[in-house]
Amino acid sequence: MKIFGVGTDIVKINRIQKLLKKKNVLEKLFNKEEILKCKKIKKKTNCFAKRFAAKEAFSKALGTGISKGIYFNQIIILNEKNGKPFIKLIENTKKIVEKKLKKKNYKISLSLTDEDEYAVAFVTISI
Repeated sequence: MKIFGVGTDIVKINRIQKLLKKKNVLEKLFNKEEILKCKKIKKKTNCFAKRFAAKEAFSKALGTGISKGIYFNQIIILNEKNGKPFIKLIENTKKIVEKKLKKKNYKISLSLTDEDEYAVAFVTISI
């Protein structure tokens, strides 16, 4: 496999905290699975901030940004049982990604971290 794209993003956690107070923002940015996961843990805002950064990093790796049919809530950031984060694409976003990559067989790698006031995500897409 060769690398199609690389993306990284950093976000201030208090920026996401303010954003989440706005009406209907949670559902526009996050999928139900993400919302359930983040609401269960102690550092809820950090959880949402890392997922927001991952979605931005993914859109940068893809080369599209969040536009042209790519939706935040269709890029789902989940964790394997061992804690390793991964990206699951659904609906229109998944179709657009497959069309852009010209393949259904691709790999998305994701790394997440947070420290004090920042959350960071790094994504590679391999084809």
